[in-house]
Amino acid sequence: MARDLKFTRNIGIMAHIDAGKTTTSERILYYTGKTHKLGEVHEGGATMDWMVQEQERGITITSAATTAFWNYNGDTYQINLIDTPGHVDFTVEVERSLRVLDGTVATFCAVGRVQPQSETVWRQADKYGVPKIAYVNKMDRVGADFFAVIDEMKEKLGARAVPICIPIGAEDKFDGIIDLVAMKAMIYDHNSDALVNYQITDIPEKYVDEANAWREKLVEAAAEYDETLMEKFFEDPDSISEEEVIAALRKATIDMAIVPACCGSSFKNKGVQFLLNAVMRYLPSPLDKGAVKGTNPNTGDEEVRQPSIKEPFAALVFKIATDPFVGRLAFMRAYSGKLDAGSYVLNTRTGKKERVSRLFQMHSNKQNPIEFVEAGDICAAVGFKDLRTGDTICFEQSPITLESMEFPDPVIGLAVEPKTQKDLDKLGIALAKLAEEDPTFTVKTDHETGQTVISGMGELHLDIIVDRLRREFGVDINQGAPQVNYKEAITQTVQHREVFKKQTGGRGKFADIIVEIGPADEGVTGLQFIDEVKGGNVPKEFIPSVEKGFKSAMSNGVLAGYEVPSLKVTLKDGSFHPVDSDQLSFELAARLAFRHACPKAKPVLLEPIMSLEVVTPEDYMGDIVGDLNRRRGQINAMDSTLGARIVKAYVPLAEQFGYVTILRTISSGRATSTMSFDHYAEVPAGLAKEVIEKSGYKNTDDDE
Repeated sequence: MARDLKFTRNIGIMAHIDAGKTTTSERILYYTGKTHKLGEVHEGGATMDWMVQEQERGITITSAATTAFWNYNGDTYQINLIDTPGHVDFTVEVERSLRVLDGTVATFCAVGRVQPQSETVWRQADKYGVPKIAYVNKMDRVGADFFAVIDEMKEKLGARAVPICIPIGAEDKFDGIIDLVAMKAMIYDHNSDALVNYQITDIPEKYVDEANAWREKLVEAAAEYDETLMEKFFEDPDSISEEEVIAALRKATIDMAIVPACCGSSFKNKGVQFLLNAVMRYLPSPLDKGAVKGTNPNTGDEEVRQPSIKEPFAALVFKIATDPFVGRLAFMRAYSGKLDAGSYVLNTRTGKKERVSRLFQMHSNKQNPIEFVEAGDICAAVGFKDLRTGDTICFEQSPITLESMEFPDPVIGLAVEPKTQKDLDKLGIALAKLAEEDPTFTVKTDHETGQTVISGMGELHLDIIVDRLRREFGVDINQGAPQVNYKEAITQTVQHREVFKKQTGGRGKFADIIVEIGPADEGVTGLQFIDEVKGGNVPKEFIPSVEKGFKSAMSNGVLAGYEVPSLKVTLKDGSFHPVDSDQLSFELAARLAFRHACPKAKPVLLEPIMSLEVVTPEDYMGDIVGDLNRRRGQINAMDSTLGARIVKAYVPLAEQFGYVTILRTISSGRATSTMSFDHYAEVPAGLAKEVIEKSGYKNTDDDE
């Protein structure tokens, strides 16, 4: 008999680094009976942080998936839980997890409040329409303030955060919480980690007025979302039942109009059971999220799949991982239908059929084999030969392509080579596997030097990759200094005529094109190609070759050989030879036109600009600002919080290598920083000259 999807929750835990996501995940696993001892992040024993690098550094690097069960109101709910990283270098892990989740628990630190990465993940969740519950963790720490976090959520995230519980005390006097729906207190036993480590009592007298005031705000927020409740609220607020409040809040949460907020201390085992109940109450099941839309790859028409096992099977692959025992694991979210282990599916990207040899329910890095997967489930599959993140798999008779994911381009590169010649092949295989797992990690061979250059989202990202090469794949490497991934752009529009003629014995080559080359329209990336040829001067069958030629030329700009991310090309006119013209001639003519025209269109070099936030004690403020000015930093805000100052600035990545170490030195180890890619900007002329000279790039016509 099919499982009732009403009792399934696909949720993630997302937050800024160090807000306590993994500790919260560990407690959820403990209270749902999935683990029998509490794993601690700071001791390197967390179940969800299974990689050696995660345990050593105390951070989450890959999103780990697990399945657990929770009893609420007499029903057993299945929770598919994904613990995501908080560090900005691994933002892709958060992005791809949010794409397949139905709801998320946004965790905040009661002391750090709304931090930069919290804002990033919040925006990512909004982008994919994922409803949220806020969980304010670390209420036991000095400086904890639940209501200050609620205010910051409204101010910084524009979220309508509505407390569904309030704390009893804070810091070392954090004794429990008051449930504003049931109007009862949960008083925790400080020394117990038992599955029920609290007593439900009446609200302590000194908190009654405060609880009533917050209860009224909660009911009012719920009533605004339900007309019948609104009438009751004005007539007699006390006549509104618990069930009515929960139903209205659930509806508002799923519509993303309200964010229910609760609090606790995961490390001290307080508030986690309440949070789990809130997940069941307010976050959506696959049925609440409804049908998923896609396109039919054969006709291009829109297709819809309902979350039901009666529909044809469709799933989205959101992650590829390499497991030493079972090989390539493809993590997928099934949106509709049912898939049995051993059956064949169609990959709509490649158009090929592949056999799913085995299916697993995941528990961190351990797999439990299962016979089948149904709509609404998250599982891992083995047996695919050519599968990438973002691919749709479905039944051949009912093809559908679900919306994929977009990933940011890497901003920092590193030249690597194996220490011994015999490791050369091993390095190639290892890098290919890592690039398959992580769409923000790329591997290229520099044609000028023959070096292998790996690129990623930041220094930590590449550090982890190098570490994994050594430990997982047994390849020791030498590495060069980090390099910035520059890009190129042109700033003016020019007209150019390119005539390509080659006469060798027999048939020659001939193509003639007149093009206008300029910057792409705002917001357009890639090649914006416009065909304005009239009267068949360039035959229709050659026009795609012109486009192809420009597209391939964009990977090497004319200044220093860096990629040109966007370009507008208008094909105005041209001519052809009835015998000598062919598709290759027009493609080569387009490449040469790019090489010859771009130098006349005022090309410029672009560099990645990072958004930097530094939190520092007041004493070091002057030195830090002075240092940022020396790094060509542009300071755009200075705020104060809890005796510390926050400096926000845009700084070129080229000036930021090793910044964490320098910041520690300036501030005697007391300042912290977070940095994420923001945009590309033009490199000042003097510096651009240096970069171009260092690259040693020559704009030659070597591809004739």
